[in-house]
Amino acid sequence: MKLAIVDLEPFRLGDEAARKRVARAFGEAFETTGFAVIVGHGVPETLAGGLYEAVTDFFLEPYDTKAAYTPPEQTKGRGYLPVGIESVAKTLSGETPPDLCEALVFTAPHRENAAGARPNIWPAEPARLAGLIRDWTREMVALTGHLMQLSALALDLPEDHFAQAYRDPSLVLRFVNYPDQETPPRPGQMRYGEHHDYGALTILRQDSAPGGLEIKDRDGVWKEAGVVPDSFVINVGDLMARWTNNRWRSTLHRVSNPDRGLTGSTRRLSLVAFTGPNEHAEVACLPSCADAEHPALFEPVKAGDYIRAKLDASMQLSTGR
Repeated sequence: MKLAIVDLEPFRLGDEAARKRVARAFGEAFETTGFAVIVGHGVPETLAGGLYEAVTDFFLEPYDTKAAYTPPEQTKGRGYLPVGIESVAKTLSGETPPDLCEALVFTAPHRENAAGARPNIWPAEPARLAGLIRDWTREMVALTGHLMQLSALALDLPEDHFAQAYRDPSLVLRFVNYPDQETPPRPGQMRYGEHHDYGALTILRQDSAPGGLEIKDRDGVWKEAGVVPDSFVINVGDLMARWTNNRWRSTLHRVSNPDRGLTGSTRRLSLVAFTGPNEHAEVACLPSCADAEHPALFEPVKAGDYIRAKLDASMQLSTGR
């Protein structure tokens, strides 16, 4: 599948006409596939490369070392999650084999002390990891701000329409390692099963290793997304689809298994940021996304309540409760 490539540099640095052109391309991508590739985003390549190397070093540690950072609740929200702890496709299709990945998860460090928040679990090694994650968080928050300004223009709204909802945005960083598959997957088992994201916009930096992101098209066919160097893949989550009255699509996607005939390493690492409005923001149908022919499909919800309900349902399915 050839995803639309949207250059953000004219939006970040250009005049009003240039910003509107970029916004139109951005919105069209989300209306057709629910995905877009962005370049010209302004996130330093040196930071991305340094974080990639530090996270890789963590995943190369022995299992017992990594497992020391697994939270007692063993949920998706923080810490180290080993291979076998999650089967995301259960949220759609019931009983499925566990996903063939491990993850290291952080909430935005500046939100660790928020009411009810569990503190992050910071690995001692590599020592440079914590600083890189804090730098990465600043970049992801800044990029999210640009994306929401862009989204507002794409949805025929004032550029600052989402500013209040994103004053203290939700941000979860999930660094996912897909190990080499030394034994064949079980029937129906994937690196990461088919799913929808729950939040507003997801920001993904992927590498070019085989066995990557696949997207289900309108005809129900799975197609590879491909990789563009120094880019991010942005996709619409369920909350944003709800906000836009399904004008923007929350599309099924998964991470495929590498070809068993390949030689050499197929290990893959993805840097993912799940973004959304602050938990108290009300998500109601946007004024530009409903009219007499397209009435609002969903009742207003508080963003935090909606995400927690999705996560609770996911964990109940994953644990068989």
